[in-house]
Amino acid sequence: MAENSRIKPVERATNRTWDEWLKFMDDIDAKSLDHHAIAVKVFEELDGKIDNLGWWTQAVTVAYEQYIGRRIPGQRPDGTFQTQQSKATKLSMKELMDRWVAFAEKDRDVQGIVEGDLKVSGTENRITWRTKAKDGSAVTITSEPNKKNGTASLVMLQMGLATYELNVEAKERWAAIMKRFLAAI
Repeated sequence: MAENSRIKPVERATNRTWDEWLKFMDDIDAKSLDHHAIAVKVFEELDGKIDNLGWWTQAVTVAYEQYIGRRIPGQRPDGTFQTQQSKATKLSMKELMDRWVAFAEKDRDVQGIVEGDLKVSGTENRITWRTKAKDGSAVTITSEPNKKNGTASLVMLQMGLATYELNVEAKERWAAIMKRFLAAI
């Protein structure tokens, strides 16, 4: 079996071995289907059987696509790449986003990445800071609630990076930004 860090969590969450998933994929002729079509079949298979259905549908589909070599880690169905950093904090959702906005306005690295209009919008489930990067990719920073205690996590996402190498660089850059931000709060 090919090494894939997504396989073990998929097995645990779905109560199905990877070999069972591979048989399922063969039965639906997944190699001939695109990402969306595979995800629809996985969704139908898991519906009513697990929590976080949408998330695990994507996890199974992406793990399979990586397993067969259709994509590599970080690669999206359209061939571009995305990177993500996420950390829990002791701040509330609103306070976390307010602090992020203030930090981002002054941080040289953030300002070196982003360009264009920035929008902050939110619901009771999450607050999102969105903008474009100078390379045309999208940057989304989200403050979302942790499940139990009224605190929030910060999720940094950059999507639409053209190459794997740019994705690796972005991952390192956002990790450093996250570290500085957390030290500042």
